[in-house]
Amino acid sequence: MSYILGIDIGTSGTKTALFSENGKCVSAAVCGYPMDTPKNGYAEQDPADWAGAVTEGIKRVLHNIGIHSNEIKGIGLSGQMHGLVMLDKDDRVIRPSIIWCDQRTAKEVGEITEKVGAERLIEITANPAITGFTTAKIMWVKNNEPQNYEKCRHILLPKDYIRFILTGEYATEVSDASGMQLLDIPNRCWSDEVLNKLGIDKALLPKVYESPEITGRITKQFAELTGLAEGTIVVGGAGDNAAAAVGTGVVEDGKAFTTIGSSGVVFAHTDNISIDKKGRVHTFCCAVPGCWHVMGVTQSAGLSLKWFRDNFCQSEIETALNMGTDPYFLTDKEAEAVPIGANRLLYLPYLNGERTPHLDPNCRGAFVGLSAMHKKRDMIRAVMEGVSYSLRDCVEVMREMNIGVTDMMACGGGGSSPLWRQMLADLYGCPVKITEQSLEGPALGAALLAAVGAGIYSSVPEACRAVVRPDKTQEPISANSAQYEKVYAVYKKLYPAMKSCFDDLAAL
Repeated sequence: MSYILGIDIGTSGTKTALFSENGKCVSAAVCGYPMDTPKNGYAEQDPADWAGAVTEGIKRVLHNIGIHSNEIKGIGLSGQMHGLVMLDKDDRVIRPSIIWCDQRTAKEVGEITEKVGAERLIEITANPAITGFTTAKIMWVKNNEPQNYEKCRHILLPKDYIRFILTGEYATEVSDASGMQLLDIPNRCWSDEVLNKLGIDKALLPKVYESPEITGRITKQFAELTGLAEGTIVVGGAGDNAAAAVGTGVVEDGKAFTTIGSSGVVFAHTDNISIDKKGRVHTFCCAVPGCWHVMGVTQSAGLSLKWFRDNFCQSEIETALNMGTDPYFLTDKEAEAVPIGANRLLYLPYLNGERTPHLDPNCRGAFVGLSAMHKKRDMIRAVMEGVSYSLRDCVEVMREMNIGVTDMMACGGGGSSPLWRQMLADLYGCPVKITEQSLEGPALGAALLAAVGAGIYSSVPEACRAVVRPDKTQEPISANSAQYEKVYAVYKKLYPAMKSCFDDLAAL
C-alpha cells in the first residue's frame, strides 16, 4: 500500500493528514497558532509558527502508525492564499507575513489600478485590484517600509514558504499564484507587463509550476527532523479553495462546490477560460493543468448566522450544552418550522461589505420587512435564506459567463446542515451533495495532487473519480424553487435601492 501526505496551512492552524492511495485518512493532526492585529484592519502571522506547526503535525501523524516512511510516496501542500512572505539574501524572514484578511492597502489598490489600468488589469490577471491580493501588500511594503523592501530577495506565499522549509526550493504553482495579481491568468505565467508597470523585480518571484508537478524533494535536514524519508517528492499543491475542489471532485466541467464557512464561496470548474469584465467574480488557474476556475465570494455567510447566534440565541446555546449537541442543530430546527420567505422577512448578509456581485466595502447587513409578528425563528430562517440568495447571486454571474453548474458539492460548517443544503438545491435548481471525506477538504485535495505527481494516478480527474465518493444528496424540489424565485426577485432589488444609503452611512 502506498500513502500520500496532505498539509493544509490554514489561518487558525495547520492540518496534516496521511491518506492511503484510495483516499482513506489513516492519521491526522491539527496544530494551531495565533494571528496578530497590530493595528485596526491589520492581520499578520509569523511564518515560523506555520513551520513549527507543520513539523509538529508531521511528527504526530507519523508517530505509531506502523508504516515505513518510504511508503509515503508524495506530499502535497495547500494553504491560505494571498499572504506575503519576504526573505532576505540569507533566506531569513524579513517581517511578519501580511495575510489574506489584512485591509491596510486601499491606497495601493488605487495605485495598482492607475498604473496598470482597470480594464487591462482584468484582461491580464482576470481580476480587479483588491486589498486582499498579494501585490497590494508588496506595494504597501515598498511604499511604507522601504528598508524591508530593499532587503527582500525572495517573495513567497504561505504554503510556498513551507515548501522552501521542506525542500529548499523557491517555487509556487498556478492556482495560488493566481491570487497574487502578478500572474498572466490566460497564459499561466508571470506577467512582465504588470511587473514592469508596478516596478517589481521578476527575480523576486519563484518558479511557477502546475499543481501536480514535482517542485522539490524532502531535504536530509527536514527528514531527520520529522521522520520523513529524504528525497520524498513535494508537488506544487494548490491554494485552499483549489485544493478543496480536488478534495470534493470538482475537476470537470459542470461541477462546482459551495462552501459555507465564515465567508461563503461558490467555485466552478471550467476547461475554457472565462473572465468577467465587470470583476464581480474571480477567475484563477485551477489545480487541473490547463484548466481554470471561477469563484464568487459572500463575505459574511456562516459569519451571519454565528453573529445572530452569539447575540440572540443564548437560550439555544445553553440548551444545546445541556443536551450535548451543537447549537446550530437547534437553530436549524427552529428555521425548519418557518415557511419559505420567512413570513415576508428578508436579510442582507453584508455585515463586512461584499465582494460578489457587489464589490462594495460600504454595504452593510439589514433585515427588511421586520414586523411585530416576527419571532426569533423567523429571523434565523431569514439569515439562512439571505446567505443562500447571496450565493445564488454568485451562480447567476457564472451563468452569465456561460459556465454551467449541474453538479454541486457542499462543504464547510454550513454545508453540514441538511436544511441549508436543501435551500441551495432549491435555489440553484440542481442536486447538492456532500462527500464521505468532506472533513478532509483541502488536505485530501493536496494529497491527491501528490498522488498524481507520484504516478499513482495519471491525472487529477482520474484520482478524484477513484477516491471522492458522494454521500448524501439534496435534490431540488420544484414547488420550493418556485416559491424561492418570488422572494429572490425582491431580494435582488434591495441592494440597488439601498446603495446610496450605505454610502451615506459610511460617510457619517
